[in-house]
Amino acid sequence: MNDTKDPRDASAERPATKDGATSAAIAESDALADRPAPGSGSALGPYDAIVLAGGRASRLGGVAKPGLLSDDGVPLLHLALDAAGDARRIAVVGPDDLADAVAAHPAAPRTMLTREDPPYGGPVAGIAAGLAALMPPAAAEVPPTSAPRVVGGFPRGRSSDRRTTRKPPDHTEPDRPLPLPAGDRAAPGSPWVLVLAVDVPRVGAAVPKLRRAVRSDSGLDGAHLVAGGRAQWLVGLYRTDALAERLTAVGHDTPSGRGASVRRLLNGLRLLEVPDPGNLSADVDTWDDAEHLGVRPGPPPKERP
Repeated sequence: MNDTKDPRDASAERPATKDGATSAAIAESDALADRPAPGSGSALGPYDAIVLAGGRASRLGGVAKPGLLSDDGVPLLHLALDAAGDARRIAVVGPDDLADAVAAHPAAPRTMLTREDPPYGGPVAGIAAGLAALMPPAAAEVPPTSAPRVVGGFPRGRSSDRRTTRKPPDHTEPDRPLPLPAGDRAAPGSPWVLVLAVDVPRVGAAVPKLRRAVRSDSGLDGAHLVAGGRAQWLVGLYRTDALAERLTAVGHDTPSGRGASVRRLLNGLRLLEVPDPGNLSADVDTWDDAEHLGVRPGPPPKERP
């Protein structure tokens, strides 16, 4: 995730976290919630998703991360869209040439492609662009970073109508909704937003853990993975209203969030740290990372059965 996160975040002070959050408590929750849910799939919770897919990939020699292939031959972009499979709407923040790849995924009818303006503004700018695309224009407090326009055969910032028959992995979980914000905290659109970096091939198994975590306390502003003592904020689930408020605050000093750190964006939010002993948040920053995770270069994603 080197191209979608600020390296200063690792050594900086973390945002406020929930007191008493322990590995044991999360493990107990996981043990209960990992049982298969009744029926054929997991419940659709009230959340949207943002997939950050617009980094430079400088440590990979400029090879675009969204098109890298897993050991099963699935593009990383499609793995991220699989992980966000239960989201009501998905905003992919990345370049125009991802349009065909987005359209080739089963989630295309509820997925939009957008971009921070100017490009390569960093993860906070990407989150701002994604949230602005997801929220109704009249209600969005986040300054828009780009306007919808036609790219790759369908409108940027709007859903594609291309469909495929490929069925993404089913990460089952109990049929319980995420807690809704109380009173005037409720934000337009979905009350929660999942934020994922595109270069995390194992992220599909992390999303159910995040959903279970935010159910544990209705006062939380979100949850994110922590691996090896390092906060993985770009594998996180956050209250939409809380994230929008922080984006507005950061935007007063940094228009559109360009160059701002994720640590600064999340500062002051009440977040639960979810232990990641299985290293589900491992990302592809270098070719050594890619080899370790079974990731390889591949052709552009195409529609698959």
